[in-house]
Amino acid sequence: MASRRKGRILAFQALFSWDAQFSQTGDASIQEGLLDFSWADEDAPRNEKSAAFPRLLVTGTVTHIADVDSMIQKHLENWELSRLNKVDLSVLRMSVYTLMFQSETPPSVVIDEAVEISREFGTDDSYRFINGVLDSVRKTLSGEAVPK
Repeated sequence: MASRRKGRILAFQALFSWDAQFSQTGDASIQEGLLDFSWADEDAPRNEKSAAFPRLLVTGTVTHIADVDSMIQKHLENWELSRLNKVDLSVLRMSVYTLMFQSETPPSVVIDEAVEISREFGTDDSYRFINGVLDSVRKTLSGEAVPK
């Protein structure tokens, strides 16, 4: 598995954990120890350089959570953000943050990685849902479409 893929999986897992606290308490701060990835066992980054990428994804997503969630909500048809399962929401948040704020990463890579992570960790239909929402976000950000 490529190191970027591992980084995205770690970021997704950290965001999933962060969301558990955030949805319970409303506190958007990042829990102590979450960004050292020591909880990840064999997948834990072994040095500061390998931890930088997943840490950037987590902190960037949390910092921009209002913008990210707003963008996701605009692209959910007949669905509310609060009704999404936590795996899908975490994958979407990380991916939408990347699409919105990391223009150096090609959108096709972001969407492909999100689909693969959702296949591994989500429900049987998660990957289709994730793909559809992210493609809609991509089109809006590129000017191809306007959200409803």
